[in-house]
Amino acid sequence: MMKKRISLFLALVLLALSLAPAAAAEREPYGRVNDRIPTVLIAGDGNALFVPDETAENGERQIFHMSEHSENLQTEDSNVYDALAAVLLPFFKEGLLKNNWDPYYENLEKEIGDLFAEIRLDGNGDPQYGSSISKADQASNEYNQHNDNKGEKGYYGLWDYEFWYDWRLNPLESARELHAFVKNVKRVTGAKKIALFSTCLGSNVALAYISKYGTDDFYSLSIDATVANGAEFISESISGKFKLDGNAIVRFFESAGATGMFDLDAFWIATIDLATKAGLLKGISKLLHATIYDKVVEGVTSAIALGTFFTMPCYWSCVCPEDYSRAIRYVFGEPGSEKRQEYAGLIKKLNSYHKRVGLKVPELLASAADNGVLVSILAKYGMQMAPLNQTNTAISDEFASVTRASFGATTSTIYDTLSDDYIAQRVAEGKGKYISPDKQVDASTCMFPDSTWFVKGATHVRRTGAENDMLYICITADRHLTVDDFDWTQFMVYDNETGTMFPMTEENCHSEAFSTDKEDYEPSGFFAKIKAFFNALKRWFKLLPDFIKAKRAEKAEAETA
Repeated sequence: MMKKRISLFLALVLLALSLAPAAAAEREPYGRVNDRIPTVLIAGDGNALFVPDETAENGERQIFHMSEHSENLQTEDSNVYDALAAVLLPFFKEGLLKNNWDPYYENLEKEIGDLFAEIRLDGNGDPQYGSSISKADQASNEYNQHNDNKGEKGYYGLWDYEFWYDWRLNPLESARELHAFVKNVKRVTGAKKIALFSTCLGSNVALAYISKYGTDDFYSLSIDATVANGAEFISESISGKFKLDGNAIVRFFESAGATGMFDLDAFWIATIDLATKAGLLKGISKLLHATIYDKVVEGVTSAIALGTFFTMPCYWSCVCPEDYSRAIRYVFGEPGSEKRQEYAGLIKKLNSYHKRVGLKVPELLASAADNGVLVSILAKYGMQMAPLNQTNTAISDEFASVTRASFGATTSTIYDTLSDDYIAQRVAEGKGKYISPDKQVDASTCMFPDSTWFVKGATHVRRTGAENDMLYICITADRHLTVDDFDWTQFMVYDNETGTMFPMTEENCHSEAFSTDKEDYEPSGFFAKIKAFFNALKRWFKLLPDFIKAKRAEKAEAETA
């Protein structure tokens, strides 16, 4: 009996010993370095901008905040009518009748520019009217450069050293400010290196930093929803790659409503859908291309760009390298033009970033990894690319395709999946684990296939707590973590309603807020097209009474007030 017990005990010991190496090989434990390595957080565009104003609270007046953008640009009805008249009269009188479009472009740029006057930069790409980030943000930067924020908690958290900057500027200028900030954080904390958490335009600044100062200051780098590798929505918008696609517009508003970015009344979405199904938008597009499109596209692009956000080098840093020369010509004209001379200082800054950073993004990232920086990347998708550009069926986060945001993932379009033959080939090569459960993404072609994560259902414009947690762990771990180190898988799904993130499976992967069946948008047969039109018409009439009722209620409320 005793021998049997001893034999059983030895058998269990041998079994445990045989399993232990397998378990250790599957997932090794890791430690944290956030007690000695502080994290510097640099986010993207959109934080509030102010101008000095002695009559306002704190001596400054807010002129812009992305979340309040439409409210900041509100104006009186009479001013709107005057602006429309100033733009439309030259359009008809000089443009259509005399084929002289210059007065139209000039008025268009002026009227739009007046709405954005205080936030636009000057011809050298510098702020005007003393506009800048808030005094509170400036004070925060100053405080953080002189205080060790570890405190009683005994470690450095994600938000301890957030870096505030004027996101409109050339990322190379912002990198200079970030460099001084990092040096001071290292001095006050005694840290030899810092972990850098960058998101959106912040990653453009991070790569500009590497191009100027190298990687010696960095222990690790996270890149979340980057536009440093190009953002098709921005790039194509200012290089003439327009496409009027009603289906993309419908999907965009459905996606934006589901994520809470903004909510367009269902009646207007139905109206766009009906116009698309009736062929009206396609007809307008064909008419424009056959008549005035080629005559006005460069002038209109230039007027809108310079009247709004493209005196700001930050957005030029999102232009895809292959579109850059064309975009410069579209916005500033041919070499020697008046606009080239007027904006010579700005163009010099744009060219500097393009040559030093824009053309070298993969090279800069590779150099960081080669120098021992722990690089972690997160890309988002499941959203409709912002419409009116040619790349409107790409797998994207609204502004940039997954291919660009992940530095090389191979993807399908929103309508389909990677082919069975392609997937079979990847499986045969031993790379099947890099194929997403929805069969739309192959991560094996990324620059960093084992440290790039994908989250479906998370929007570009809102950084979630789940992605913060995951990337913060990556940049403060004591070794380079990969997709095999987490309960989080390489492909995740984010639920906007519950604010939770969970592993993607074949069952939960279809999380888009819009249909991905091409037949729903572009029916292939004659009778299918007729049926789609009448379905759209039925939906429109169904929503019409409630829309009219709501408008009457708004009018009555306004009259009462």
